[in-house]
Amino acid sequence: MARKRKGRDISGWLVVDKPAGVTSTAIVNKVKWAFDAKKAGHAGTLDPEATGVLAVALGEATKTVPYITDALKAYRFTIRLGQATNTDDAEGEVIAESTDRPTDDQIKAALGQFVGDIMQVPPKFSAVKIDGQRAYKLARDGEDVDIQARPLWVEELIMTDRPDADHVELEMVCGKGGYVRSIARDLGKVLGCHGHVRTLRRIWSGPFNAEDGLSMAFLDEHAKSPALDDYLHPLEAGLSDLPELRCTAEGAARLRNGNPGMVLTADTDYGDEAWASFNGQPIAIGTYKSGQLFPSRVFTLPSAN
Repeated sequence: MARKRKGRDISGWLVVDKPAGVTSTAIVNKVKWAFDAKKAGHAGTLDPEATGVLAVALGEATKTVPYITDALKAYRFTIRLGQATNTDDAEGEVIAESTDRPTDDQIKAALGQFVGDIMQVPPKFSAVKIDGQRAYKLARDGEDVDIQARPLWVEELIMTDRPDADHVELEMVCGKGGYVRSIARDLGKVLGCHGHVRTLRRIWSGPFNAEDGLSMAFLDEHAKSPALDDYLHPLEAGLSDLPELRCTAEGAARLRNGNPGMVLTADTDYGDEAWASFNGQPIAIGTYKSGQLFPSRVFTLPSAN
């Protein structure tokens, strides 16, 4: 007999403004503890020294995590020019240096190479799996890590400031799987001066913004308090990129049982992915076909009726 999971049946999204020096997993554990939640997960890992939006899903909202992971994200970061490190950030060892410094115009001209559909090689010190093992573990063990390039969509990459000759500040909007450290490394190569990330902040992720994020101090102060629930975003916040289809009571009942259910007419094409609701409550995610939603994920919410 399976052991019953302890905690509250609470579902929704919490936006945390992650501080530097803590892992994404530690943030999730803190949120789970603060809400006394049965289940929690996050959408998109941030490096330990990175700050900004970490969207944490509780309960049934974890079923919507892929839609936030796949959504566009924006980063603000500083590149240290003139130095390459083995980790492509300030935490690593300097492995190459240059006295050359590009002009502002040279930097702006080079950024175009990193916009649109590009191929990117993740950093050697990353969570990418190679033959079942994390790349960072192999790299720490001194093994030669060969990571294959993978596609990335970069919607925008702009220079926002040049504090001094050694530093440039950029903002990037990109899709799933982007590594800012790789952008810094590769831009440094193109400019012929080397480069690594000095600071990194995720300013938004899908529908979630850093200014809405709670601090770790706030979580500690209000942990296990009913007032903390007021800061949860609804489960359906993770579905903002999908069309909503309202369904009948009969359709809702069928969907909750994992069967195709009738939905009301909507401007949705055959084969589109969508989510169904009944009386304002999310019921299921699935594929729309000829007036019905064929469910792939069904939500089990305590208040469902």
